[in-house]
Amino acid sequence: MAAQTIVVIGAGQAGYWAARTLRSQGHDGPLLLIGAEPHPPYERPPLSKHVLRGDAEPDSAWLTTPETLAELQIEFLPESTAAAIDRAAHSIALRNGRRIGYDRLLLTTGARPRRLDLPGERDAPVFYLRDIADSLTLRARLAPGARVLVIGGGLIGLEAAAAAAARGCRVTVIEAAERPMARVVGQAVSAFIAGLHRAHGTILLTNARPERIESAGGTCRVVCDDGRHCEGDLIVVGVGIVPSVEIAAAAGLAAANGLWVDEHCRTEDPDIWAAGDVTNHWNPLLGRRLRLETWQNAQNQAIAAARNMLGAAAPYAEIPWGWSDQLGVNLQLLGAPLSFDHAIARGDPAGGSFSVFYLEGGKIAGLSAVNAPKDVAVVRRLMATGAAVDARVLADPAAPLRSLLR
Repeated sequence: MAAQTIVVIGAGQAGYWAARTLRSQGHDGPLLLIGAEPHPPYERPPLSKHVLRGDAEPDSAWLTTPETLAELQIEFLPESTAAAIDRAAHSIALRNGRRIGYDRLLLTTGARPRRLDLPGERDAPVFYLRDIADSLTLRARLAPGARVLVIGGGLIGLEAAAAAAARGCRVTVIEAAERPMARVVGQAVSAFIAGLHRAHGTILLTNARPERIESAGGTCRVVCDDGRHCEGDLIVVGVGIVPSVEIAAAAGLAAANGLWVDEHCRTEDPDIWAAGDVTNHWNPLLGRRLRLETWQNAQNQAIAAARNMLGAAAPYAEIPWGWSDQLGVNLQLLGAPLSFDHAIARGDPAGGSFSVFYLEGGKIAGLSAVNAPKDVAVVRRLMATGAAVDARVLADPAAPLRSLLR
């Protein structure tokens, strides 16, 4: 392996951690990191939180610097986009005409915002939030008193709404589902989050499906399919992301809701691995495939992929974890429950700190913890062992969760 060339396509969080791990684990051959943006690798979570609010600048999200990458002998190619993979020739063609050979290839191409493409959207002040440029462009428009329409009541939409409210904007959130964050939390947490935003002056519309956008006189209007409409000065769209699988799919690799990899982060091509938002991977702990859009997965799956590229052959098996900070509230999510039907609450939402456990077959399949970080540490251990739990202990704040550990 020492003389082999390894190429990493995608210089985000996953790409950086993979490249760094390859070096720290002993790869001393050529190592290239290809990134489409002009910035060094950075974390995305601050973009919808601290950076968008104006509490921090983009360089606070940087994971490294070009100088440090050079010290690690990582050839960093910013503002470079891979156009094609030639698996037979073991080479990559860049859009600038350069061709790069590889012995082993890691794809950390990430994802891009899902587009609405509504009638009238191109003529309206519509913003999507994914990268540094998006965050700074939107931040400049979040002036006190601005009327901000947010389409999408998921994590990104609500974080953008929270940042806008914190900057003194008048915010309306338009959500197609019957409750916010319905894809990742149960009813009780949705109700708490909805109440939190409304308490800060945000108008929250549910069961509202945007049909078209109208613009006139410097203002815009979102018209829903039931006739409801909202007027504002700008529109922020946060309706999920789409994995960037195009280059892999064009090379013949399996891609359906993400690029398919096994528990070792390997595609069906023995010389190509993938990690991060782009992957649809097999999780041995859950016993099924899933695609994750979390900070944890971007970092840890990339580390696992890098080690396996060097011969470790260790499965990537972790309990999914993510978090969101909104209006002074910290929400942490564990697991990937198939439903939120069997929910056990612990604590009182009125007090601002509580947890909700989602059970499947007498075991914890998921956790939503609102300002309750201590519950997360214990429940992660319970989920990792697959231990059956006593619902009465879960529901009783006086009963230590640690008593369920065996």
